[in-house]
Amino acid sequence: MLISGNLTNNKQGLINMEMKQLPKGLWPVMLTPFKVNNEIDLIALETLTNFYIDSGSNGLFANCLSSEIFQLTSEERLLITKKTVEFSNGKVPVVATGTFGQDVEESVTFISKLYDTGVEAVIVNTSQICTELEDESIFKTRIESILKQTGDIPLGLYECPVPYKRLISPSLMKWLASTNRFIFHKDTSCDITAIKNKLKAIEGTPLGFYNAHIPTGIESIKAGARGLAPISANLYPELLHFLLESLRNEGESEKLKKLNLTLDLMDTIIHHHYPFTAKLFLRKRGLKIGTTCRTPRSSMTIHDYQKVETIMKVFTQLTEELGIETF
Repeated sequence: MLISGNLTNNKQGLINMEMKQLPKGLWPVMLTPFKVNNEIDLIALETLTNFYIDSGSNGLFANCLSSEIFQLTSEERLLITKKTVEFSNGKVPVVATGTFGQDVEESVTFISKLYDTGVEAVIVNTSQICTELEDESIFKTRIESILKQTGDIPLGLYECPVPYKRLISPSLMKWLASTNRFIFHKDTSCDITAIKNKLKAIEGTPLGFYNAHIPTGIESIKAGARGLAPISANLYPELLHFLLESLRNEGESEKLKKLNLTLDLMDTIIHHHYPFTAKLFLRKRGLKIGTTCRTPRSSMTIHDYQKVETIMKVFTQLTEELGIETF
């Protein structure tokens, strides 16, 4: 069982326990449903959480960029995380982002609060620990300070592309893994060579590697990644679950290569006007979720809406061809 509970209990009774690895498989980066009046829709969040789990997800990444975290208050970030843990009801582990800025003390305080919601790990946003102009040595120094002040709270890494993308080098990955505190890494390097180098650096450690990039999905799993965490898992998690399970049970095949290629093509469309497109797609699938977003976006054209309809047709065709049950 992973370390859980509040920081006080963690310090008293669980220090120096070895961190366990998180499950292999699919980890959707969760959306935040809003009502028309822009308030968080907790009923829809429960529906969404159950949908992810019923569709084969092995874990949930709450309070991430797809959740529109930079348009949420600190209280709202804690609320959606706490409710996601509550709604998941122990069926799958939940992780969530816990760093928002370069102030170490503020990060430490929020990490502790977020861990008390019941998450399995608190995720460090790599683009928030340092500014774009600060180098890796400063990043490491701030991480060391956070580690010293957060007991044995399990941590993770997220190469969030906003406000800029800070990729972790293989050497820094190796050091982070050696601390025995990091158990989750969402990678956005989108480069199979870089991915393989990182995987080699953390081999034999508790640090689990979850790839956000569909085109390198199969190759990364073959190289040792524990799973996938792409934005497309918000729209059609069943397809990604099928891909991962088939790869694990049957190995790579022409059928899976073709599916991976199709998912890649679908990805190029859903990235536009995201996360609105994801909410719209789910609503078309029958989920009771609104399309309101706080993230600024341009208006969609008729052509944009037609593309979403095309993705829906492709999704329906794939599930029928592959015999995939949908929810």
